[in-house]
Amino acid sequence: MIDLVPQVCDLVHSEAQKLLYPGAVVVDATMGNGNDTLFLCNCVGEEGKVYGFDIQAEALKNTEQLLSEHHCADRAVLFCVGHETMADYVKEPVDCALFNLGYLPTGDHRITTKKDTTVHALEAALSLLKPGGAVFIALYWGHPGGEEERSAVEAFAQKLSPSCWKVSETSFPNRNKAPLMMIIQKKAER
Repeated sequence: MIDLVPQVCDLVHSEAQKLLYPGAVVVDATMGNGNDTLFLCNCVGEEGKVYGFDIQAEALKNTEQLLSEHHCADRAVLFCVGHETMADYVKEPVDCALFNLGYLPTGDHRITTKKDTTVHALEAALSLLKPGGAVFIALYWGHPGGEEERSAVEAFAQKLSPSCWKVSETSFPNRNKAPLMMIIQKKAER
């Protein structure tokens, strides 16, 4: 049987890949175990650059190890700081940013992304986007505080001007508290 309904992370990767090219500059706003960072490093190639952020030293270590094993660590600049500070570290326009909201699957599940810092991080990411660039969000909201974060992200997206931004949300309505994907794309300048 062909699975026509992919997992949310696979869906994010599939959609982000449409924008990515060798030499692209991108952000992984939540490194976690490094899987999104590795995906981005592979997409941007040797000429590209990936900025990675996470507040957990464990996430930084896991990501560094994964990138080293795949011989692409030289494409990434990793920071053990909150994603809401990304504009303090990224000083060039970016093609896209990936957010994987929730908690580190192999880590302490009490450490989660939070609505306030996530909204500030989304503001920062949007301010860095090139025209036509996009932010991709995999939002896992089944943990304590997750519903509040989901509501804050959706409220943030609803306030974006349709003359400047395209926003879509993909959900899985027959699954209880299933993750969702949101894309926020900056319209190209005319």
